[in-house]
Amino acid sequence: MPRVNYTRLYVYTISLLCAAALVYVYIMPPASLRVTRDGVPFFTPPVVHPESGEPLDMGELVRHFKGE
Repeated sequence: MPRVNYTRLYVYTISLLCAAALVYVYIMPPASLRVTRDGVPFFTPPVVHPESGEPLDMGELVRHFKGE
């Protein structure tokens, strides 16, 4: 009767689950990983204007430095 190596079976199972999770996140990323066309993440907090101290949208800041 062949002997089952449970440690090896456990390692293979966990490796397969990790690979499947990475493929799933790559194919269908959660909303927190999505970005705009400028590369700004959707859930980015506002940044502080250095002179006035008012909050600015990160997208607005990126468009300003891109010259749009």
